[in-house]
Amino acid sequence: MIVVPAPLTQAPVRAGASAAWRQAPPRELLAATVAGLGSAVPPGRSQADLWESFFAEHYGHWDLARRLWHGCGIDTRHGVADPCEVDVREWGTERRMRRFNEQGLPLAREAAQGCLADAGLAPADVGLLTVVSCTGYATPGLDVMLAGELGLDAGVQRLHIGHMGCYAAVPALATVADAATARGKAALMLCIELPSLHIQAPSEDIEQLVAHALFADAATAAAVVPGGAGFEVRDVVARTDIEHAAMMTWDVTDHGFRMGLSPQVPQVLERHVAGVVSELLAGHGLAVEDVAAWAVHPGGPAILEVIAERVGLEQAALAESRSVLRDFGNCSSATVMLVLDRIRRERDLLDGDPVVLMAFGPGLTLYAALLRHRR
Repeated sequence: MIVVPAPLTQAPVRAGASAAWRQAPPRELLAATVAGLGSAVPPGRSQADLWESFFAEHYGHWDLARRLWHGCGIDTRHGVADPCEVDVREWGTERRMRRFNEQGLPLAREAAQGCLADAGLAPADVGLLTVVSCTGYATPGLDVMLAGELGLDAGVQRLHIGHMGCYAAVPALATVADAATARGKAALMLCIELPSLHIQAPSEDIEQLVAHALFADAATAAAVVPGGAGFEVRDVVARTDIEHAAMMTWDVTDHGFRMGLSPQVPQVLERHVAGVVSELLAGHGLAVEDVAAWAVHPGGPAILEVIAERVGLEQAALAESRSVLRDFGNCSSATVMLVLDRIRRERDLLDGDPVVLMAFGPGLTLYAALLRHRR
């Protein structure tokens, strides 16, 4: 016998109900605050040494590769898989993932412990742990292992945000800030990226060359609490250019993850960045000149130049982004939090000063958050 299910019925919708929330005034809530930051990196090596000791031969002493390598604004990078000591080019993805967990956990623990100490929090205070990564996975994952290493409560809520790429720290921060505000819980957000595990076999692919020249390893952590001193998370704006999504990709292959990075990315971002910034600021009665600091993900020198030109920023406004690129390279999702930490340490911010946090990545996606510095 064949049983035919009854047709689904919809409850009647009151006229205008679907749009009523759009007209309601926003509810004033206690803003969540980034109360502490922490970071950790593996041993480093100079960009010049990496070229001379490994990548010059990797690229057959190709002159274009050499010029691109030395022109990306990086002095030092850090990696758990130093190619001068361990050659991962022929490793399968399984082996790379095992190394991610082995090498990632100590970095995650160091960044998280430093963050909790900076915020004056104990492990028992943490109600939500969020781990962000696009460079490694396991189940049980790093979130479970880190919770155990830190001695978090067995009832801690956990969230893993995977494979979003370089911009992931901003939506992750928005998510944990919403949770801290709605539930009154302290949240710990960890971004850990180990792209050194994803070096690919030699090729003449310019996009892969640029990826090898730019990316490096780091872990960053942020403690988010309801209210208090630090960086209030006030608003978030996103823009995704689906038409150009294929210009930046991060594909899982049998030999690790492979980057696709079109040289046209800065031109596509150029179309959207001014609109995103205007939307973010206008909703709070702010203009570009009101912003005290810009924590912008340094995807590369050309991207920083485009953002400065389109938004109308002086060169000094992106000094911390350039210095993080110089000292660490592009560490994917962890990078913009390194920039925010450097701003906190190097700029004398006043109470209430607006700060813009901005990052971009595969999709092609641009995210920006408005923060307020609170003493």
